[in-house]
This record gives sequence, C-alpha cells and structure tokens, in this order.
Amino acid sequence: MEQSRPGRRVAIVAGIRTPFAKSGTAFRDVSAVALARHASRELLFRSELDGREVDEVIFSQVVPSVLAPNVGREVSLLPQLLPSVPGYTLNRACASSAQAIANAADQIALGHADTILAGGVESLSDIPILHSRRFGRALMEASRARSIGGRVTALGRTRPRDLVPVTPAIAEPSTGETMGQSAEKMAKENGISREAQDALALRSHQRAAAATADGRLPAEIAPWFGGPAMDQPIAADNGIRSDTSLEALAALRPVFDRRYGSVTAGNASPLTDGASAVLLMAEEKAAAIGYRPLAYLRSYAVAAVDPGWQLLMGPVYAVPKALERAGIAWSDIGLFEIHEAFAAQVLSNAQAWGSAAWADRLGLPGPVGEVDWERTNVMGGSIAIGHPFAATGSRLVTTLANEMRRRDLQFGLVSICAQGGMGYAMVLER
Repeated sequence: MEQSRPGRRVAIVAGIRTPFAKSGTAFRDVSAVALARHASRELLFRSELDGREVDEVIFSQVVPSVLAPNVGREVSLLPQLLPSVPGYTLNRACASSAQAIANAADQIALGHADTILAGGVESLSDIPILHSRRFGRALMEASRARSIGGRVTALGRTRPRDLVPVTPAIAEPSTGETMGQSAEKMAKENGISREAQDALALRSHQRAAAATADGRLPAEIAPWFGGPAMDQPIAADNGIRSDTSLEALAALRPVFDRRYGSVTAGNASPLTDGASAVLLMAEEKAAAIGYRPLAYLRSYAVAAVDPGWQLLMGPVYAVPKALERAGIAWSDIGLFEIHEAFAAQVLSNAQAWGSAAWADRLGLPGPVGEVDWERTNVMGGSIAIGHPFAATGSRLVTTLANEMRRRDLQFGLVSICAQGGMGYAMVLER
C-alpha cells in the first residue's frame, strides 16, 4: 500500500537545500555527490543532531553519474555519520525525493528505524554523454586486448559516424515524446491559453522574488561557497526573475510547436542543478530529543496514466487517493504546493480537479476541488525557483511544512507530476 502504514507517527523535523542554479551556471563544475553531501551536512548542523542518531540515508537521483551511481551511500559516508549507516538511491522521476521521504516514513512507521535522512540531488550540468553501441563494443574489445596491436585492431573497426555522441533528451522511452511536447499537447487538448500560462509563470516569479526578499526562501537554503578560494558565496536561486512581466513573457517564442504552440522557455521550468534533504523521525524519538516537528506525514499516494495520452495528468488521480487515505477532503487543505513542470500542466491538473466530468472519470461523487491560487505555491514554484529533478519533492515538502507552521495550518498538500505518466501526492498535518 502506497501510504504511511499504520504504526508510529512520522515527524518531519527539518529540511534544507542548496540554492537551485540553472544548469551550466553556478554549479557547472560541482558534482551531484558534493551537492547532496553539502545539503545533508548543513541539515545535520542546523538541526544540531548527533550523527549517531541517524539509522539510514535514502536519497534519489534521476540522471545518475556512472562514476557514483549510488549517491545515497556517498551521503551516508559523511564523517558526521557512522560508517555502518546504510544508504541507497531511488528514482521516481520528478517525484523521487518525495518518494524517498515516503520510503523513510514507512520504515519509521514499521519500527525498522527511528531517524532517517532523505532527499534528492540532480546535476544536469554533468550528465552522462553516450556513444554508439558499436563504439562501445570497440572500446570493450580494446580494453580486453592483450597487445597494442589488438587494441589498434579493435579501435580500427570504428567509423567516424560511430564517434558522434548520442544527444541526451528528456523524452519518454515508451513514446519518444519529450515532456515539452507532451505539455504542448495538453495545452491544446485542455484549452489552456498562452495568456493563462504566462500569467501563472509571472506569479511564480513574483512570489519567489518576494519570498526571497523577505527571507522565507533563504532560510531554507544552505549557501554554497564557490570559487578557487571558496570566497564566492551563492545564497539564492539564480532563476528567479523579479523584473519579468507579462509583456516580456509574451515576447518569447514557443519552443515545441513554433507555429501554433504556447509552451515557451518562460512558462516552463528550467533545467537546474541542486540538492535538498529532509530529516524524519518517529514522533516519540523527536520528543525524546527535544525537537518540535514542522509537520507529520499523514498520507501519500502514487498513480499513473498512459504516457502516450496526457503525460503529466497523473496528479489528477494521485491527489484524491492521498486525500482518501488521509481521511480528509480537499476543503480541509489549508495550503497547496503544486510542482510547476510547465504552466500548461499545472493549469490542466487544476482544471481536472474542479471538473464534474473528470469526477465521473475518477469514479468520484463530485469534483475533487477548485484550486485557490491565494493558497497555492505562495512562495513561487518550479518555474521560477528551478527544477533539479530529484531534489524538487523534498523542496516542496520543506517549503510546505515551514509555511504551514508560519500560518498555523492543520493540513497541507503536495502534488507532483513525473515522467512515465506518474503522479504523486502527499498530505502533511500539524
């Protein structure tokens, strides 16, 4: 069952992240392992937790390095932790670190652990570059050759075209369709206008800029000290545009359908580097140490749709499942965090949740609920802040839990669309 199983109540004690930086910029030369360890180390420091209390590390990464494929184990080898602490890495696409949190919560609820560090990291500045299978076979044969002549012979079988690298693409393996193309299709099929998409993107930037200026977002960030002398601090996300406008967004050309499209670089989340981490504990463990939890994990759910249909509509199915498992209604939720992969996706999901026709499709007695934008993504979203694939889920959980405490709200909801037609939802409570 994909929810926090009956058992001990699981507390979200604290969360932290690195700044999120557009790929190829501030973290261009920084490895995913370094980012993940930085966020985790700062989380332990700020929470003043003795590393010997940590039972396990669960991390996530969508595009792993071939040199360090298990970043979770690399985090668990921090000197602040015991070397006997196990660590593993998972991948549920854009919902990966939310799933890492859920896996941790299940282990704690079952009594298998008291304290777990969970999170995610992505370095899209450092993605594996592939070559053709023919060239790969030649390299393998050359490595096994026992003489220089044998190596030369093996490599001599290659042709110039074999040396052309395979360009990475954020596309569905099952359909070959990119996420952007899928978002474009959703915008057309659901009647989502360019103007509505740009308005959502503008709101994302304005709110993220305001939350940066008033200190709410910086409070969640572990500054990174870059440069050869570590004298170049980075303490904020570099994709937020406080000076953008509807006019500036409207001037951008569509990317995926240049003639009839509406999805642009301005109303989509950028490729981003960054890491985030969350500290989870059994309720009684947190009380014994003296922590005041930010929130508790009430429920979660995962759903999936055919990737060849509307790829990013999974949350429409996952959210009502999470609400049912939590035993509450949409109207009980005081604050929402909806991952902004694309404005077209957010607006398509929102339209479906408020639709009677969709309620019939979901087998529900009525619409799930109308999105109140005054209570949704109040500190901006992924379009402005950025989207390091595996780090976004734990960012959303941290931001939601912190804002729920500030507003003294009982329930909050996280919604995430993910590659493969998957959708993820999580309910937090205080």
